[in-house]
Amino acid sequence: MTMDTVSEAPAEKADAVRVSRVLNHPVTSVWGALMAPHGAEALLGEGGELGSKGASWHAADGTYGVTRSFHPMEQIRFSWHADADAPATLVDVHLRPEGEQTDLEIVHDHLDEAADRDWLAAHWESALDRLDSMSI
Repeated sequence: MTMDTVSEAPAEKADAVRVSRVLNHPVTSVWGALMAPHGAEALLGEGGELGSKGASWHAADGTYGVTRSFHPMEQIRFSWHADADAPATLVDVHLRPEGEQTDLEIVHDHLDEAADRDWLAAHWESALDRLDSMSI
C-alpha cells in the first residue's frame, strides 16, 4: 500500500481536514475490514465499531459518535466528538475503486476555529497507517 496524498482542504473548505491513500486491496476487502472490529478500531480507536445508520460508537479514549450515512462499499459518515464537552464534527470515509486497489479518503469536517488541524491530520494519517499495515 502506498501513500497517495495528505493535505488540508483547499481554502474554500477551510473547516475540514482531508487525508487519503490508495490501498493495494479491492474495495470489497477494504470495506469488509472497516466493518470488522479490527478495521473499525484501526479507524476509531480501541472499542470503536462502525455500524449502520443511527448506530452509535464509543472508543476507549473517550471519542464517540453516531453513524449518519451508510452506503456499503462507497461511503460511511459519522459524527465524531473528541470528548463529552467537544462539539460534534463529521467524518466522511469514501472508498473509490481503482482497478484492484481502493482510494480511501477521510474528510473531517465542521471543525471550529479552535480545532488543531495538524493534530487531526496526523490522527487520521495514523488511522490510515494502521489500516495500511493490516492483512486485509
